[in-house]
Amino acid sequence: MSIERQGNAADGLSWLKSSHSGPNGGDCVEVAAGSGAVYVRDSKAAGDGPVLRIGRDEWAAFLALAVDQPIT
Repeated sequence: MSIERQGNAADGLSWLKSSHSGPNGGDCVEVAAGSGAVYVRDSKAAGDGPVLRIGRDEWAAFLALAVDQPIT
């Protein structure tokens, strides 16, 4: 995983945000799929905040773990 500033590999990506975040944004993250990686950013800082670059294998492992956890 690495942290990148806007204007690097995260340029030109199509960002997705949960429909559960509501119109005010709230405390949400946005994700985008890029070449060989998934990018994650804070929706409140979109455009000028840091972006996490996560390898696809690591992202798949994270999702597998998240799916196995009970919702509390």
